[in-house]
Amino acid sequence: MKVLYRCTKCGKTSEVTTRAPKCECGGLWKLQYDLPKFDEALIDRDEWSIFRSRKFMPLNDETWRDVTMGEGMTPVVRFDKDLLLKMDYCMPTLSFKDRGAAVLVSHCRSIGVDSVVQDSSGNAGNSVAAYSGRVGIECEIFVPEGTSPKKIDMIKAHGSKVNVVPGSRDHCADVCRAKVAGEGKYYCNHVYNPFFYEGTRTYIYEVFEQLHRIPKRIFLPLGNGTLFLGSLFALEHLLASGVIKKMPEIIAIQSEHCAPFAEAKRLGLKTPAQVTPKPTLAEGIAIGQPMRGGEILEFIYKYDIEVVEIPEEAILPARAALAAKGIYCEHTTAGNYAAYLRYKELHGDASDSLITMCGAGLKSDH
Repeated sequence: MKVLYRCTKCGKTSEVTTRAPKCECGGLWKLQYDLPKFDEALIDRDEWSIFRSRKFMPLNDETWRDVTMGEGMTPVVRFDKDLLLKMDYCMPTLSFKDRGAAVLVSHCRSIGVDSVVQDSSGNAGNSVAAYSGRVGIECEIFVPEGTSPKKIDMIKAHGSKVNVVPGSRDHCADVCRAKVAGEGKYYCNHVYNPFFYEGTRTYIYEVFEQLHRIPKRIFLPLGNGTLFLGSLFALEHLLASGVIKKMPEIIAIQSEHCAPFAEAKRLGLKTPAQVTPKPTLAEGIAIGQPMRGGEILEFIYKYDIEVVEIPEEAILPARAALAAKGIYCEHTTAGNYAAYLRYKELHGDASDSLITMCGAGLKSDH
């Protein structure tokens, strides 16, 4: 399979062996390759990880076999008559980010990268640290102040260096990118590098394989958009393959304290609105300057995706309600359920809905 990077801004192509984090024009990379039609017969049912769907991934060798830790194939649990939960905190590092990190680190190892840096609110950095450690890649993670100490402890346990950066999540990213620009480090980043989305698209493939259908409504947390974009790529793949007849209703989730996409849709903007993030328990989606904002908004307008804002005061009650029924998740994940309840308030019917349990509760108890 011939795989290239193509710039989302100028259209220039580059070999995926490049160490450049983005095009020289400033545009981010997307992947260009011929994707076979989705067919369940192409799923390797003897492989118990996301790589059971590797026929739909741009992998040119078997490096993934040394990287995988059995991520994926997480249960789908019926919470009540209307709601399904995809238990994506049942992963090696207890978050859905393992989907993307497994593929991205496989790519890094495949092209000979031996040292990486990454910025994260915690979960993505933890995933990259774990998979890098597994295959002996030196790793340095930048996290913003206020990140859960338990997430930091996990990152350190995997052998990675951790830098806690004062200020916002967006400023943390700027500091890390300055190191990339100044020292030429490989930017193993879940937003910039499109190989990450090849992992998150497996979320949808698994749901289809497990349920033999796609639910009517899919709720997706939206900060930088790693799960959102991967899921939309996969849903369009199923649609183009004739496996599903129409796109399900997609509901994007933002914090009311940091909602650049909700505001952009209200104003009809083509780029995320300029917002000043306020402190929120939903730290995982508190992204004021999402770098793939234009791509995300294209999907929002294309499919008239509703953006629901989580009421801040609803997060802890939602977490308690989930925990009372055995589901112990972190605050950002509880926000997904709070957004679902908010959607029900606005629309009444919310039958046949799916939300992700994307992070485990112990990671945010601080």
